[in-house]
Amino acid sequence: MMDQEKKVNVEARLGRIAGQVSGIQRMVDTDRYCVDVLMQIAAVRAALGKVSKILLESHIQTCVVGAFGTDDQNERAAKIEELVKIFEKNVGR
Repeated sequence: MMDQEKKVNVEARLGRIAGQVSGIQRMVDTDRYCVDVLMQIAAVRAALGKVSKILLESHIQTCVVGAFGTDDQNERAAKIEELVKIFEKNVGR
């Protein structure tokens, strides 16, 4: 579970990202220069990457550390599998 400060940070970032995506939609609707649209898309991707980093860090600090603080081998294995899947999806692109 994410601490309240991180949650507020993530929520604020997601709100800004939603605004950026709406702005991109308006840019497309008004036939803005393609490079300008692509630059905004790159900015959204970077912002989402930062949110992903915050969420992953929080997950490791709470859920993963908690799983490795128990004697439950199945829980530990499940957390390792989760992390591997996350890295496959994000790094394996």
